[in-house]
Amino acid sequence: MSNTATKELIEFLSSIPFFSEVSETALQKLSENISEETYFKNESIFKKGDEGHAMYAIRSGAVKVHDKGHIYDTFTSGHCFGEYALIDNDPRSASITAIEKTKVLKIEREHFLDLMKSDSGFSQGILAVMIKRHRELDTIQERLATSKLAIELANSKMNGLINGAMDAIIMFDSDFKIVLTNASANKLLENNDALHRNILFFLADESAGLIEGIVKSEASKGLTNKYLPSYIKVIGSSETETLNEGTISKYGNEDNTYFTLILRNIEDRLIAEETITLLTNKTQYLEEEIQELTNSYGIIAEDQSMKSVLNLIHQVAKTDATVLIQGETGTGKELVARAIHKESNRNDKPLIRINCGAIPTNLIESELFGHEKGAFTGATASRKGRFLLADKGTIFLDEIGELPLELQPKLLRIIQEGEFDPVGSSETIKVDVRIITATHRDLLEFSKSGKFREDLYYRLNVFPIEVPALNKRGNDIVLIAQEMINRFSKKLNKPTIHLNDTDASYLKSYHWPGNVRELQNLIERAVIISNNGSINWQSIIPNQQPNVQVINEVKQNRILTSKELTALEKENILKALKQTRWKISGKFGAAELLQIPPTTLASKMKVLGIERPI
Repeated sequence: MSNTATKELIEFLSSIPFFSEVSETALQKLSENISEETYFKNESIFKKGDEGHAMYAIRSGAVKVHDKGHIYDTFTSGHCFGEYALIDNDPRSASITAIEKTKVLKIEREHFLDLMKSDSGFSQGILAVMIKRHRELDTIQERLATSKLAIELANSKMNGLINGAMDAIIMFDSDFKIVLTNASANKLLENNDALHRNILFFLADESAGLIEGIVKSEASKGLTNKYLPSYIKVIGSSETETLNEGTISKYGNEDNTYFTLILRNIEDRLIAEETITLLTNKTQYLEEEIQELTNSYGIIAEDQSMKSVLNLIHQVAKTDATVLIQGETGTGKELVARAIHKESNRNDKPLIRINCGAIPTNLIESELFGHEKGAFTGATASRKGRFLLADKGTIFLDEIGELPLELQPKLLRIIQEGEFDPVGSSETIKVDVRIITATHRDLLEFSKSGKFREDLYYRLNVFPIEVPALNKRGNDIVLIAQEMINRFSKKLNKPTIHLNDTDASYLKSYHWPGNVRELQNLIERAVIISNNGSINWQSIIPNQQPNVQVINEVKQNRILTSKELTALEKENILKALKQTRWKISGKFGAAELLQIPPTTLASKMKVLGIERPI
């Protein structure tokens, strides 16, 4: 080795902390037996458990100190490692692997010990470094003692935080055994001695299954914090049931895994949400009522049959009498109920609507009268019924004939006494409600066949109103249709279509089994498929032809347009051709029937696009 290289090596060794107190003369002797080795990326220098016989100093590159996948530290140029192998025979305590191309100086134990014996300066330098390390260790121990006190103080603060928390904090191990609870958890579990008990025993079956599933699914994952997807039902030692929301987190290692469950009681919040829902429902009912009452097509009544209905509405509105509205499906019975409420003294209160035929039998009692928490499966909170929502206002019971027979006595009790009991409650609630009902059935016949209580029928039928079918309302059909066309044209951004007398004849000639509801659906469809402001009613109205008599009357009383005259002429020629079996000229031909020359008829047929069918 050249003098320059030796000098550089000595300078490098003196920069290493382990040799910082060794003289240059002693380092020169040390360098005489140092070897240099090169390791490439991911190449092992030695492994944990190997016998130690040398130390290493890094000239260039970098290595990692690790135990399998866990990395303790990373060393770069100027660091040394494995120095304790120079003075003892213990196996290596960790593995060293190059993380890039690395050059190291290797100092064998045998040469190191020879220098310790023969060179007092070398041994004194090494001892000075060891003493310095020992003093640093004493300082570290003092710091650890101070840190221990700090940890104990922090632990005390943490315990105060946990025990003072309003939320229940429960820690348990991978076997679901509880290892820690705070005061709120003890209160929730109704048990001050819950340690070492199975957390699942305090949970309802569904909630226990949820927690168990999460723990098992996250066993191999690094779960830190997870919101529970549904409420947790806790059953305390005194059988008190509570609903809670919360989070679950995991900590520990492969050998010892623990979970922290933080639960917050939401009973009070559910009650508050129920109150908010009640107020929201009232607001929604009022908004819907306003929307319906401000519709451009409310009750249109020019026909005498419907004027009679309006007269009955005026008579009964200011009273609190029970009204039974009868009529076919789709005749507008709900509009009549709204009109009665609007003209009544209760119009500043809500009109609550419910369709008795649209709610399942097992839910309608709760819907009408409300229920208490726990009254039936799924009743996790108390609920106010529609009758309570309608207090001081009006309730409209549509399709009253579909009300289950077993609930009819409850309705009769409200009519007679103004009170009811919610499902699952012994408390009687008083209400002041105006009742309007509607049906398309014959309730009297229903009562005679035992499907409806006769006494209830007579209590509901105090003031009957019969809404006429649409096909019995004369020109109202056309007026209602035009109002609907205007509304849907604006909504769908289509040109407004005006009904002419021919269109009216199509509308009047159809029998409208679905009444106003069917008319509304048909008008909406007609506006959607309308083209350039015109509608082909023959393709819209099912299996209908225009009323010829009406058309003839129309033609006698108004001036026809050029387009209408052309259509009329084409229709007349077609009739003549069909009657003569498409014979154009000659005796008994269409030209003779029309009293025009055959050449003129042929010319008109060409212009009008009339061709004989194949």
